[in-house]
Amino acid sequence: MRYHQLGNIPQKRHTIFKSPEDKFYYEQLFGTEGFHGISSLLYHIHRPTQIKSIGEPKDVTPKIAVEKNVAPRMFKGMNVTPEDDFMDSRKILLMNNDLKMGLAKPRKSMDYFYKNAECDELLYVHQGNGILKTFVGDLEFVTGDYLIIPRGTIYQVELKSDDIVFFVLESHSPIYTPKRYRNEFGQLLEHSPFCERDIIAPTYREPIDEKGEFLIKVKKENQITDFIYATHPFDVVGWDGYFYPYKFNIKNFEPITGRIHQPPPVHQNFEGHNFVVCSFCARMYDYHPQAIPAPYNHSNIDSDEVLFYTEGDFMSRNHIDLMDFTLHPGGIVHGPHPGAMERSIGKKFTEEYAVMVDPFRPLKITEEALKVEDPSYKTSWLE
Repeated sequence: MRYHQLGNIPQKRHTIFKSPEDKFYYEQLFGTEGFHGISSLLYHIHRPTQIKSIGEPKDVTPKIAVEKNVAPRMFKGMNVTPEDDFMDSRKILLMNNDLKMGLAKPRKSMDYFYKNAECDELLYVHQGNGILKTFVGDLEFVTGDYLIIPRGTIYQVELKSDDIVFFVLESHSPIYTPKRYRNEFGQLLEHSPFCERDIIAPTYREPIDEKGEFLIKVKKENQITDFIYATHPFDVVGWDGYFYPYKFNIKNFEPITGRIHQPPPVHQNFEGHNFVVCSFCARMYDYHPQAIPAPYNHSNIDSDEVLFYTEGDFMSRNHIDLMDFTLHPGGIVHGPHPGAMERSIGKKFTEEYAVMVDPFRPLKITEEALKVEDPSYKTSWLE
């Protein structure tokens, strides 16, 4: 992340800051990992601590159907059920102690506010457009955008189109760009597949000075609790720092290619503790005269591999639809489907787009996932 500032802030932090009407503004430190991680300072019209009531928590723990999985699996995202409510629409399909992931197909904009008090969130926009409204500004999103939302961010999602679909990932650790693509000052290096110009920070929105009853749904430890606050949470007159939501479009990822097939780490886009997120994008294929563009058979012994297919025709798989998830567990050999290797020879480029998540600890499979599983996938390599 890089330093960003919006609105009005005092010249010196932790000092008196008043409105033109001589009223105090209230400072808030917004950050993680104690006082060690990146943070921002926000300045509110009202104290951001004015709780009027707290409701009973609602348990949203995903129900695990398969604790220990060694089988290749495919889940048909097209068949995940849409829901009106944004939070109800989140269907977690796969999870471990580091992350949860699945699909969300909300049909209505949020009429409340939401805060994940435990996890960073990655929302990948498979289709649709809208506005991510937050207490530090707005992000308009379109198909192909990754929305990176740090834990503790208060936000709303306004839908601007029908049939919106999000790939959802919740991480118990912060989500960063890969450290190997940054220098000791945090700047992205010249050989990084993207640069700071591709990372879009929120735009300024005038603060909302309102009193009343404002519902913020707070998620922590698989429970959602309704908090009623006395003032509007979007009353921030200004902020600065390194900790804020941002967007990155998958089509701004510049693929790294070579004479022969490149391994998956060249596609890495983000990372957290015990997992990486990669973007497979339209690219030129390998240009050695005898190159085989299809991936070679491989055993990712130390990690599971999840692919979410989002656009185009994926070269290495037969009978794949958009929104499908494939899961290849660590320790089990996998590779192209029969005929895929042969079909790839001589091809010059691909128009495929997919999001890959490699967790370094085994994934558990939820009941929601089994509702949309294609059981024929595990034997689909038979000739």
